[in-house]
Formats: sequence, C-alpha cells, structure tokens
Amino acid sequence: MTHRILILGGTTEARQLAGKLAAGYSVMLSLAGRTESPVTQGVPVRSGGFGGADGLAAYLKETSIELLIDATHPYAARISANAAQAARMAGVPIVALRRPGWEPVEGDRWMQVYTTGDAVQALGPAPRRVFLALGRQEVAAFEAAPQHHYLIRSVDPVEPKLAVPDATYLLARGPFREAEEHTLLQRHGIDIVVSKNSGGAATYGKIAAARALGLDVVMVRRPALPEIPSAATVDQLADMVDHLVEPAAERGV
Repeated sequence: MTHRILILGGTTEARQLAGKLAAGYSVMLSLAGRTESPVTQGVPVRSGGFGGADGLAAYLKETSIELLIDATHPYAARISANAAQAARMAGVPIVALRRPGWEPVEGDRWMQVYTTGDAVQALGPAPRRVFLALGRQEVAAFEAAPQHHYLIRSVDPVEPKLAVPDATYLLARGPFREAEEHTLLQRHGIDIVVSKNSGGAATYGKIAAARALGLDVVMVRRPALPEIPSAATVDQLADMVDHLVEPAAERGV
C-alpha cells in the first residue's frame, strides 16, 4: 500500500511538489477553493475547507494520512496554524514548503508595514495612482482611502467592486515578467505599488519594475507562522519527504 500524503496547496510550488511526489506516494492536494478557475493540478484534488484544526485532524485520521505538507501561501497564517495544530492532534508528522521572502536591494524604495490597514495609511492623504497587487480578498480595506486612483489586478473578479470613485480592474494570472510590469506601470501612470512579500520569481517583476522606475513600494510584511520543519524549495522538501516516508518503490510495491 502506497503511503498517503496530504498537501495543503494553492501555490505553484504546491502543484510542482504534488507532481514530483506522485510517482512514489499517494498524494492528495487540498485547495481552499477561493480561486474560481484553478490551474489543472495533475493529482487528485480536494477543494474547500476542513472546518478548522478539529476538522482537519479528523480528516487526517479518517483517510489514514501519514504526512501533512503545508505548501500554502506565505500569508495563509490561519491555515498554517490550523495545520500545525491538527497534525499534533492527529499524531501525524508535518513539514512546510516556505519560499524565502524578497529582500530590498539598492534602488528599492520600500515602506514595510505589518497589515493591509497599515498599507492604506501609508499611501498618505494626497491623491496617488496606486497599483494594488494583493489579491482580491485584501483590497476592500482601501475603500477607507477613496481619494486615490487604484489599478487592481486579480486572478478572479473583485466582487463587489470597491466603493471608490476611480478604480481600474485587470484580470490576469502570473507569472509576470519585469518588462511587462514596467509597461503596465507606465501605461497607467502608477506612482506607488502595494504588494505582499510573496517571494519567488513569478510575481517579482513588479518589484523590479518599480525599482527601475523609481517608484515607492508599500510592502506588507509576512505574518508569523508556526515553527515546524521546513524547506525553501520543491526539491529540498521532496528530499525531506523521502527521508520521512519510505517510498513505495523501495518496498517493492
């Protein structure tokens, strides 16, 4: 019988990890279900929440999961906390895939803040042309600052639209290259970017483009996450899994 692994996903790396592990393990990829048209994953997928830590712990037991992998977005703090707690409750080992955050380099003009609400305040009272690259769940907070023009990019439509007089909406899915982001920022006359510190290469283009154009960036810091064994890359985590769980191929299954 193949060892069973549950991956809490929603990131490109989670999909890549699932594909890499599927050759030797029985892999289930769990998605929160917030994206209306998720990318095809290539492995069995479970969509929707578990009902908190208790629900996830029950699922781990009911489905005989032998390893839980937290490969959620760096800002999915509640899911990560529930995962760590559920793993303890169910007696199942847990590891995390955590891509490193971006670090400011020479030429960057970052204002680092702790919350989306702080980001709203960081824009200041004078009207600005703001690129919001936060995801649709986060943008409602900017209704508190209706004096700005907002360019809002998301994978799925922002519904309802913001109650502000001047906003433009773009639907797009990364990766986004620096040259494309440079053109986008110039075309819309953007003078400040609001971003999460997601890390990775797929969405770094806007940060590099802002630096090249001399634009301010309001960077929302990452939340605190549970301290569990982790790796920074798909390959590193796959190696960890191979040491934690004996692959089926080695048992002659």
